[in-house]
Amino acid sequence: MTCDPKHFENDAPENGQIRSGKLAGKSLWAAIWIVALPVLLQQTMQACVGLVDSMLAGRLPDEIALKALDAISVGSYLTWFILIAMTGLGIGGQAIIARDMGAGNLLDARRALGQAVMLSMAWGVVVGAAMWFGVEPLAAFCKLDADVTALLSQYIRIIAVSLPAAGLMLVGAMCLYGAGETTLPSLISIGVNVVNIFVSWALSGVDITIGQTTFENPFSFDMHVGGIAVGTAVSFAFGALLTMWVLLRGVKDMRLEIVDMKPSAPVLGRLIRIGLPGFFDSFMMWAANLVVLLFIGMIAINASTNGVPAGGLQGAHLIAIRWEAFSFLPGFAVGTAAGALAGQYLGAGNAPMAQRAVLVCVAIASVFMSLLGLIFIFGGEFLTRIISDDELHLKEVPPLLFIAGVTQIFFAITMVFRQALRGVGDTRWTFLITSVSSYGIRLPAAWWLGVHLEMGLVGIWLALSGELAIRAAMFIARFYHGGWKRIRV
Repeated sequence: MTCDPKHFENDAPENGQIRSGKLAGKSLWAAIWIVALPVLLQQTMQACVGLVDSMLAGRLPDEIALKALDAISVGSYLTWFILIAMTGLGIGGQAIIARDMGAGNLLDARRALGQAVMLSMAWGVVVGAAMWFGVEPLAAFCKLDADVTALLSQYIRIIAVSLPAAGLMLVGAMCLYGAGETTLPSLISIGVNVVNIFVSWALSGVDITIGQTTFENPFSFDMHVGGIAVGTAVSFAFGALLTMWVLLRGVKDMRLEIVDMKPSAPVLGRLIRIGLPGFFDSFMMWAANLVVLLFIGMIAINASTNGVPAGGLQGAHLIAIRWEAFSFLPGFAVGTAAGALAGQYLGAGNAPMAQRAVLVCVAIASVFMSLLGLIFIFGGEFLTRIISDDELHLKEVPPLLFIAGVTQIFFAITMVFRQALRGVGDTRWTFLITSVSSYGIRLPAAWWLGVHLEMGLVGIWLALSGELAIRAAMFIARFYHGGWKRIRV
């Protein structure tokens, strides 16, 4: 059944009210916090997985620490691609389930869940194979040396084996978002993070020092980067098992039925029609940032040619990215709430309430992310030392965090409007805006400032952060155009 906002236009007395799921009968503010707070916790835990990997790599023996950080820096872009590949599918499930739950179409929502879960595991196999065979060409593209390439290959190929599990965990969580259930995915993410920390630390052989206290590793595996990767892979498998248990057990008004996992062309068509543009939207942004890694490699080569030590630039970029990831957690959480609420209100035939929900979420995210930006502006050196005490990192990272801090409000606006538009199924326009902004502005500016004018990483980050202001204006224009209110999913 196709869900049209006009479908319930004349229904009384429930006109405009969310009909089913956890958000039914809740006020706007209550619904925002019901969705956003658990997502904030979940995303914080997921960001900690990457942060822990970087912290452990930075504490490896001195002879490999810089190379390990560079390898995990590039590896983080490949794991980002994993998220993109999976969330593209998850967007379709989230948008359809949100619309159907808002309209009270529980059977359609259940079928969409079954098809999304089935497709997530199959897609995980495809993505895993692509990562396995694509890691060495990517290393060559980023101009990595042989040692870093070997570490990167080891890290990525171990994680690639776990991608069907990662797909189930990520897509299952997004489908739950569409139903308004975010508490259980957040609890799962806590478990995932605990497993990752323990297994990665145990297998890496690293001792951890916090202040004046050193926690000696009692194990003798000393697998280094390989151990860090195994920890991540095991945590994905653990998260997948918990996610499947939650889905089979069911949440309010929605439960996974095995019979609904049998391929259904009409439902798969709906998922792909919404999810495919969402995948390409994120893929285009990912590919643009991959080119940024190429630019950083060019900067490193130029610096080395001029007699300046250049090793570790990829790692410096990663450290700044890791901390910036924490700054947009409130934006992602509130943006998830915006997408879920807007989709459910459209399903209930209440477009004005959908618009109001998004604008309230934009305001909340702007305040929180701007406040976090102040920490970046004034605490760059402290944040850098948490991950690495290397002189190059202490020189390069704080200015990057300062730039990120100044432009946080544009990041907030961009993130929430983008999440909201994707949540209602307006993925074609988010794809168009992301592509034009990334390739027409971000990359030319990054090359001009970072490589051509030889401003290095500072030039790169001025371009990346400045482009967000223009992208924010594009999303604002699309939102007030109002075409998203008429999207059929």
